[in-house]
Amino acid sequence: MLSRFADDYLGALGNHDFRPQPKISGRLASYDGMLMEAVGLSLPVGTVCAIDGTGGQRVEAEVIGFRAGRTLLMNLGGPAALLPNSPVRPVGPPGEAEVGSALLGRVVDGSGKPIDGLGTIRGAGHWPLAGQMQNPLDRGRVLKPMDVGVRAINGLLTIGQGQRVGIMAGSGVGKSVLLGMIVRAAEADVVVVGLIGERSREVADFLETKISGEARKRSVVVAVPANHSPVLRIRGALRATAIAESFRAEGKKVLLIMDSLTRVAHAGREIGLALGEPASARGYPPSAIAMLPSLIERAGTCVSSGGSITAIYTVLADGDDGNDPVVDSARSILDGHIVLSRHLAEQGVYPAIDLGPSVSRVMTDIAAKDHVAAARVLRRHLATYEENRDLILMGAYKAGADPAIDAALACHPAVMEYIKQDADAVVPLPEAIAELTGVFGDG
Repeated sequence: MLSRFADDYLGALGNHDFRPQPKISGRLASYDGMLMEAVGLSLPVGTVCAIDGTGGQRVEAEVIGFRAGRTLLMNLGGPAALLPNSPVRPVGPPGEAEVGSALLGRVVDGSGKPIDGLGTIRGAGHWPLAGQMQNPLDRGRVLKPMDVGVRAINGLLTIGQGQRVGIMAGSGVGKSVLLGMIVRAAEADVVVVGLIGERSREVADFLETKISGEARKRSVVVAVPANHSPVLRIRGALRATAIAESFRAEGKKVLLIMDSLTRVAHAGREIGLALGEPASARGYPPSAIAMLPSLIERAGTCVSSGGSITAIYTVLADGDDGNDPVVDSARSILDGHIVLSRHLAEQGVYPAIDLGPSVSRVMTDIAAKDHVAAARVLRRHLATYEENRDLILMGAYKAGADPAIDAALACHPAVMEYIKQDADAVVPLPEAIAELTGVFGDG
C-alpha cells in the first residue's frame, strides 16, 4: 500500500512540468526625485518595479528606457526615503489594462486601482494599454450624427459617431463646462472619462455634477490629477483609451472624453527632458508631440464589431495661442475642432464657441442638405458682421449701402441667441436643426 502510494505520488511529481523561475532583483544606483537608474536588471520597457526604502516604505516605478548598461525608471508615487543600493524588483508585467463591464460606475487611477471606496474590481478582462494595431481598411466611415445636447454643436458643428473632436481654448474659457453639457446629454452606451492632469477638486465636482445619477452607471472614470507622476498621467490616458477600445470591440457606442490632451503632452515633455531628449518647439521634445497621433488614432469606428468610439479631447492653448505645438498637432489629426473665444466669454456668451475657426470635417457626410445650407447662411451672416464690426460700432456704416451687411445686422441678434445656451439646458438634435432651418433656411 505504502509503496503504491509512493509510486503514484512520485510519478505525479515526475510528470509535473515544474520550471523554477529565478527571482530578479537589482540595485538602485541613482535617484533625483523622479528619474531613477538601476543596475543588475534587464526588463522590458513598461515593467512596474518596487523599490524598498527605509522604515518599510516602498515606492513603485516604471521602466522607461536604458542608458549605458543601466535601467531607467520613473517614479510612480510620491517622495520616499530611498538609499543607494536599495533593492529593485519587478512586481507587474508591462502594458495591460483591466477592462469590461465590471468597471461601469467605477473610478480608477492611472494604475487601474479603484479610488471610489467601493472595493476591489472583480471579473474584469484585460486589454493592451498601447491598444491593438488596426488595419486602416477596418476603420469605418462616420455616417451617423450623434446628439450631444448643445444647440450650437448639433446645428452648426454636427458631430458623428466615431468622430474625433478637439475643444480648444485658453484657461478659464469654459472647456470643462462644455464637456459636462455634452456628457449629460450624449446618446452613448458607455461613457469613458479620462481626467488627466487637471485639478483634484475637479474630479469630485465632475462626478457629482456631470455624471451623477443614471449616467454614472454607464460611465468609467480614470482620474490622474496634476500632482501625480508624469508616467501615471500618460498611463491614465492610455488606460482610458484601452477601456473604450474594449467596449467598442463588443459593438457598443462609446463616448470617450479626455480632459486634457495638453496635460498628456506635458507629461511626455517631462519624461523626454528627463531622458535628455533635446527640446524643440516651445520646449516640447519630438517624442511628446509624436505621442499624440498614436493616442488619437485609436478612436473611431470599427467595421468588424460595428462599435464606435466618439472621442472629445480638450486642448489647452497656452497663452491663448492657436499656434501652440500641441494645438497645431491636434488640429491636424482630429476630425474637427471647436474653438472657444475669450472675447465671447467676456461678453457673457456661453458656450463661447467661435464659429469662424471651428469646423466639423464630417458634417457634410452626416447632415441633410437643407441643414448644411442653413448652417452656411448663419456662418455667412456672422462673418460679414465681424468683418464690418468696427464700421458699425463707429457709426460709419449707413443702412442700405450694402445688402449683405444689412442682412447681417438684422440677423445678428438671432445668431447670438442661437449660440447661447444655459449650462443645465439640453437641446436635442432635431430641435436644433428645426430652429436653424426655420430661421436661416431661406438664405
